[in-house]
Amino acid sequence: MTGVCGCCGALRPRYKRLVDNIFPEDPEDGLVKANMEKLTFYALSAPEKLDRIGAYLSERLSRDVARHRYGYVCIAMEALDQLLMACHCQSINLFVESFLKMVRKLLESDKPSLQILGTNSFVKFANIEEDTPSYHRSYDFFVSRFSEMCHSSYEDPDIRTKIRMAGIKGLQGVVRKTVNDELQANIWDPQHMDKIVPSLLFNLQSGVRTESRSPSPLQASEKEKESPVELTERCFRELLGRAAYGNIKNAVTPVLMHLDNHSLWEGKTFAVRCFKIIMYSIQSQHSHLVIQQLLGHLDANSKNSATVRAGIVEVLLEAAAIAASGSVGPTVLEVFNTLLRQLRLSVDYELTGSYDGNIGTKIIKAHEERQLQEAVIRTIGSFANTLPTYQRSEVMLFIMGKIPVPGIHPALPSAGSGPEGTRMIQIMLLKSLVQVTAGFQTTNMLTALPNSFLEPLLSFSLTEDPEIRLLVLQILLSLIDRHDNMLKFTNISIISDISVLKLKVDKCSRQDNLFMKKHGQQLYRHIYLGCKEQSSGRQHYESLFALLGLLSVELANEEVVVDLIRLALALQDQALSTDEPLPVYNRCAVHALAAAYLNLICQLTTVPAFCQHIHEVIEVRQKESPYLLPEDVFVDNPKPPSSLEKVEGDVLFLQSKITEVLGGSGYNTDRLATPYVPQYTDEDRLSKRKSIGETISLQVEVESRNSPEKEERTPAEEITFETLKNAIVDSVGMEEQERERRRQVVEKFQKAPFEEIAAHCGARATLLQSKLNQIFEITIRPPPSPSGTISSGYGQSQSRSIPIYEMKFPDLCVY
Repeated sequence: MTGVCGCCGALRPRYKRLVDNIFPEDPEDGLVKANMEKLTFYALSAPEKLDRIGAYLSERLSRDVARHRYGYVCIAMEALDQLLMACHCQSINLFVESFLKMVRKLLESDKPSLQILGTNSFVKFANIEEDTPSYHRSYDFFVSRFSEMCHSSYEDPDIRTKIRMAGIKGLQGVVRKTVNDELQANIWDPQHMDKIVPSLLFNLQSGVRTESRSPSPLQASEKEKESPVELTERCFRELLGRAAYGNIKNAVTPVLMHLDNHSLWEGKTFAVRCFKIIMYSIQSQHSHLVIQQLLGHLDANSKNSATVRAGIVEVLLEAAAIAASGSVGPTVLEVFNTLLRQLRLSVDYELTGSYDGNIGTKIIKAHEERQLQEAVIRTIGSFANTLPTYQRSEVMLFIMGKIPVPGIHPALPSAGSGPEGTRMIQIMLLKSLVQVTAGFQTTNMLTALPNSFLEPLLSFSLTEDPEIRLLVLQILLSLIDRHDNMLKFTNISIISDISVLKLKVDKCSRQDNLFMKKHGQQLYRHIYLGCKEQSSGRQHYESLFALLGLLSVELANEEVVVDLIRLALALQDQALSTDEPLPVYNRCAVHALAAAYLNLICQLTTVPAFCQHIHEVIEVRQKESPYLLPEDVFVDNPKPPSSLEKVEGDVLFLQSKITEVLGGSGYNTDRLATPYVPQYTDEDRLSKRKSIGETISLQVEVESRNSPEKEERTPAEEITFETLKNAIVDSVGMEEQERERRRQVVEKFQKAPFEEIAAHCGARATLLQSKLNQIFEITIRPPPSPSGTISSGYGQSQSRSIPIYEMKFPDLCVY
């Protein structure tokens, strides 16, 4: 019997005998190393036998698993690992199939130790770079099984942690093995990503850690590296770092879905942490793809709660801060269009109080919508800060075009929001402009701030709403301040030596001179008119003073300095004028503003006599009228006098004196001696209107002036001294008549029946047509005929038309 067995054993294939020899009698002794070396040498010498070695090892391992001989199972896996590490030949593919079959057998086991053993072997295999690709290998099972292990709910917390960490390592191995092999099944397909990404996020969320500090957690301690959270973060970073341009969307979409399904937007911290990891891990040139997906997700959640939308916006804010300059991508304006649309929707929701969601009508909480609006505005600013100057100028124009003006730009989409909705969206968009223009610096202001932006902006500075005026002033200050001088003008005060301010003053460039030549008068006029507003408060005057100061140090040449001095003297006259219905505090504020500015400009011009006059007046005011100086006016509890009847004499700055002292230093005396008078335009009246009705009234008034019903103009009469005298004397009466005529026209179009207005307009149209017919009869005559004229029956000559083919042409005209 013994001889027969020995004979059969000797007839067994050599590879089987070599495999059997690596297993000791007692599994606790471990792998027989000497015999393992023989098996490895044989496999290297005869690579065609590798697939048979693998199949036999697989057969033994399956039998040992079924018999619960786990010691031999571990030995078989160790042998497989060593063979894999040693053999990199073209025949390894078939061996790998046997290897993966054994790993799969271990992962299917209920025993955690076998699952972990199989995972460790798979990870070693994943780190091997194969010489030849595989056309038929599938990793679907491994993705599903490792994802399942990531969600393990084993009772023992230590074993549960080990199983989850094994699952994370397994997913990391699958990604490493497949991501660079074009012949493998695409790991970026949604069917795989929808399992891998949520599994990683589940483990990332399960641990409590501080926010990500840097793009790579290499500084973590050994103990921290062993935690599932840290391991998950490393795996997630590696996955994202390997994502190419076309795969970013498939990797980010499951993140968005996971945050939606588990209501993780509202907490913000985890969502922000996830996208910080994403933005730091992906290649920088792909950042805009993530931002575009977030914007699309924000649109998709337009009817979700304000807290969810605010969470997405906060994530956008963080993503924009991390993204490199210009990473918003080619669709810059689309980014801002989406954010502005959300801002409009939020204002609409806040005013209406509810909206129809996916699961019925939802009641709006106003404070949550306000928080969302502030978050959107901050995000707009954050995006703008990543843009170059030329793109930021485009964004400024884009936002300005979205600001609703009744009668010109469309108001809110919801008809029920009314004037309050229009006002709210105006304020929100202007706040967005404040964020966009913060830190805006350009060398050529003329091209960066075209008419199409400045003119509507300045028209808003004349509205009756004080909050809108203040926002416009903030925008202007940001645009003009290019050397960080604005903070030095925040407090209005009389400074005896302005050198303590350490102002940065550069020579005015040619472009700056052109800018002031084109827009200077507009700026002066709006400063002047802004001081006349009764609703202006301390902040308005401080902003106006800062604007005057910035114009003086940023954009001032000699001509501009003269204009600014004239403007300051005009403000003093405005405060003295009894025609203006200004409260006492506002008059004191304008006096104090003019004094503080003249004290600043006299020291900038460095003309001693000018400085002396200004300081003398200020000293007199300090003794006799301290309420005309900023130290008494621009305080928390100002105490203005009951009236300002005795503001005269030495407490006033004298235009004649200033003209005299500056004329001696080479300044234009003629211009200095001419008082500044702002030019009123239609823009002022347009900016004052409150409703569309007033807009119609204004249009009617303009049309009535040009009405063809008026009598024909009489020839211009001769202008004499008596004519001018009479015009001055009768001007008050003429103004009253003109005002009454306007009132009648407006009243007629507001109160008259529709039929009467239609008949009136029809008569005007008929009259216009008759006038046109007369003009056509005079100007349009029949063409001259080559055949000359023929006599009519009454002896008059009459033109006769001859067909072209009967005409006689000179020889020179024929060729």
